[in-house]
Amino acid sequence: MDKVLTIIIVFSAVFFIYNKVKTWKTPEGLLKRIYQTKANISIGFFLVAISINLLIAPRSTVDVVVGIVFLILGIANVVLGYKAYRHYIPQLDNK
Repeated sequence: MDKVLTIIIVFSAVFFIYNKVKTWKTPEGLLKRIYQTKANISIGFFLVAISINLLIAPRSTVDVVVGIVFLILGIANVVLGYKAYRHYIPQLDNK
């Protein structure tokens, strides 16, 4: 389980960096927002994977508290990013 979480952490960090760079390079507003929402989803998966890693084998109460906070923030990023992505994609098709 630890190796799977490590792979998810690495891939989500790479996707975050990729989408963030694409956001900076894209001049158009709608595409920029789409890449930003993809970056939010990636950072959300990153936070969720880190929090699960912290909550599986906590060393202290600090790990539990930080894991819960990261889990809440990660789920919020994924859910809100997915909703924004679903909002922007139909607008892209209409252009």
